Amino acid sequence: MNEHLFPIPRENLHDKRPLSLPVLWIGATFILCALFTLASVPRAEAQGKEGSQQTWQYTSIIQNVFDFIQKHYVEAVDPKLLYEGAMKGMFNALGDPYSSFLAERDMMDLNETTQGNFGGVGLYISKPERADGKGAYVEVAAPIEDTPGWRAGINPGDLIVEINGESTDGLSMDDVLARLRGEPGGEVKLLIRRNEKLEFPVTLIRALIEVPTTKYAMINDVGYLKLLTFTPRTLDRAKEAIESFKANHYRSIILDLRNNYGGLLQSAVGISDLFLEEGVVVSTKSRIPSENMVFNARKQTSIPQDIPVIVLINRGSASASEIVAGALKDRGRAYLVGEKSFGKGSVQQVYPLDKSGFKITTARYYTPSDVNIDKIGIPPDLEVKFPEFTEADAEKLAALIKTNRIPDFIKAHPQATGVEIAAFAGQLHTEYLLDTLLLRRLIRNEQYRTTQAPVYDLEYDVQLQEAIKILQGGTYGALMQTTKTLKVLQDEAVLEDFPLAS
Repeated sequence: MNEHLFPIPRENLHDKRPLSLPVLWIGATFILCALFTLASVPRAEAQGKEGSQQTWQYTSIIQNVFDFIQKHYVEAVDPKLLYEGAMKGMFNALGDPYSSFLAERDMMDLNETTQGNFGGVGLYISKPERADGKGAYVEVAAPIEDTPGWRAGINPGDLIVEINGESTDGLSMDDVLARLRGEPGGEVKLLIRRNEKLEFPVTLIRALIEVPTTKYAMINDVGYLKLLTFTPRTLDRAKEAIESFKANHYRSIILDLRNNYGGLLQSAVGISDLFLEEGVVVSTKSRIPSENMVFNARKQTSIPQDIPVIVLINRGSASASEIVAGALKDRGRAYLVGEKSFGKGSVQQVYPLDKSGFKITTARYYTPSDVNIDKIGIPPDLEVKFPEFTEADAEKLAALIKTNRIPDFIKAHPQATGVEIAAFAGQLHTEYLLDTLLLRRLIRNEQYRTTQAPVYDLEYDVQLQEAIKILQGGTYGALMQTTKTLKVLQDEAVLEDFPLAS
């Protein structure tokens, strides 16, 4: 394993598997800013006699067809083109959105991402296939804070309909990445679709994207820790935050996992270990016995068990984030506030093949109560949602965006105070009949585009407000008595679907 891949020290992991094996990636989507780790190409596994015969038969046919095309097709064919087409076809046949062939460009992107030195816009994206087998628009899974995409106000679930005037419907993921990535300072024009009727243009200037990890601050006596992604550095940064909380005499913690789309399995286990005393954090299960692992917390913990913990999640919380949220929920260590998480419960490894490579799902992970949350997600103990658009609101907002009123206001008042923002929001409310809280958030987000985002925004963040209310209102202990493990919730859901006969 290369040194820059940061193998995890033995004291940070407690599993039944040698530490020399590949580090696992559990991010949910193909992304514009991520950290991957590479593994050696696996050796062929022993197969039964029938399986070996079928494998030999099909590989021989593939080789014969490959040779036939090269010799008989009407035009000369580049062998690389056939090779990449065959590889893509094999992985597409798996029907797994997280397993795919990685062309040279993709592997270059991986290397750049691992080193954290490339120009991009800072968006986690996916490109699901449509039911008719054709392409689809690019969907934003989550923006990365303090990047061009985040400052432009792009949200999880937004569709990138056009890039520089070209529809993304017919573009491959390689094509999309090639257009979004590039030299820092370059301009990228996007057409964003939000909900059904709201479309608006966004111009982004590429920046040097580095993998962010944590933000933290004190909110009175509450330690607020936001994890942006799970990298080899995340655990150390989180420990620094906890030491800061201790120095400031914290009495509770809010762990913010919203819009955190995952990362390294070992990092998720390490973060969970900060909160848990012994016991299971997560397990992985596969048809290959060597991939079956159980990760346990250590006996000692960094955060005393009498410190209340609230975890914030939303639909942008996926994979490694769900491992942490699931572990703390199942073990009765935290109260979850926000919205249901994404629902990605599988583990991938990335293998190089010369200059190309592939990523493949090797196992599924299970929470301490033995639940796999793939395509299900983790429900919060208390659901708190931001105001949602109606179709009428979307039309009004589209009309407002086209006027450029909000950017013009911020250009004229770059240091606008809360009072000035509220006054302008009231004026817009009178004209467009949109919710004033929504308008104030839009104005504040526009202001953040030109400055570094604050660690938290208690004025507009209703989910964070609710978490603070619980911690400071004395209801945390009683609420924790009402929480249920994911296994109990799953069993209850089954009983609701299939009631017992009387």
